Amino acid sequence: MLPDLQLNDLLRLRKPHPCGSYEWIVTRLGADIGLECKGCGRRVLLTRRELARRLKVMLPKENDDKSA
Repeated sequence: MLPDLQLNDLLRLRKPHPCGSYEWIVTRLGADIGLECKGCGRRVLLTRRELARRLKVMLPKENDDKSA
């Protein structure tokens, strides 16, 4: 089943996007999940079931150190 997703989570899918990137950022949550490719910026919508099939791993969030 699909893990608990939050906005701006970083995901790695099983197959690469045509631009060559495997990494996607979650941009929309709901019945469909919105993803944005980290390589080229292309946005797609996938159903939760389709994303669960394609998901390989959830990557740790990038630290945006804004305290400095």
